Amino acid sequence: MDYWKYHLRANPETADILVAYLADSPFDTFEATDEGINAYAPATSAQEEIGAQLDLLRQQFNFSWEKTLLPAQNWNEIWESNFPPVIVGDFCAVRADFHDPLPGVKHELLINPKMAFGTGHHETTWQCIAAMEHLPLAGAKVLDYGCGTGVLAILASKLGAAEVEAVDIEEESYRNTSENSAANGVSNVTARCGTLNAVQGYGFDGILANINRNVILDSIPTLEGLLKPGAWLLVSGILLNDEQVVTDAAVKAGFEKTSRTERGNWLCIRYQKG
Repeated sequence: MDYWKYHLRANPETADILVAYLADSPFDTFEATDEGINAYAPATSAQEEIGAQLDLLRQQFNFSWEKTLLPAQNWNEIWESNFPPVIVGDFCAVRADFHDPLPGVKHELLINPKMAFGTGHHETTWQCIAAMEHLPLAGAKVLDYGCGTGVLAILASKLGAAEVEAVDIEEESYRNTSENSAANGVSNVTARCGTLNAVQGYGFDGILANINRNVILDSIPTLEGLLKPGAWLLVSGILLNDEQVVTDAAVKAGFEKTSRTERGNWLCIRYQKG
């Protein structure tokens, strides 16, 4: 499939804000660059709508943009060259099969990404992984909501979760999670394609939700209903200035904020159900 590559030139703070605003758009990949971000959209998506959305955002934020067509035959090479490993101290490393092994970590995950997954959210992925070192995952029943490549679901399994359900609205994500689970020798991750309506489990001990502000706000009441009393909810994909609105929604749904981290302009927050 051909892709359009949008070059968005902006300072780092504005680039992060743009990613958050564009998370629900036809873009399925974001890549951080020295000049801002590259955003990728299938050539079959509505390019006029994307252009209109970007021009509207330019009225609020200082950035410029242009686009170039990326033929399908060049995509994988460019994708692989821009997918760096994620290393979280000595706790965990995430790499693709075209990277060399990363020694000196407790857990090394082999994740082979496909076109549908962004590499520009390393701050959020990093924070979720770091937080999982301290979550009560042994024997737990866990939901990975917006699983993407399946990295959090697979790590949950490696950390002793008894049962992991992973769901994503993108069919490519569903397939990639299944493939990566097999590549890591994980057999207790069940991937599903769809929204939260596709989730078949209930009474979860914890939910991992590394998505974006709007999806989290819309989903918090449903997520609360899927958790058993006293369970935890870990959310990321939230900008620093969205912390209060997300926490207000979580408290209204019956959660209490128990911890938070920040990295760059991004937050990772842990809530506890009452």
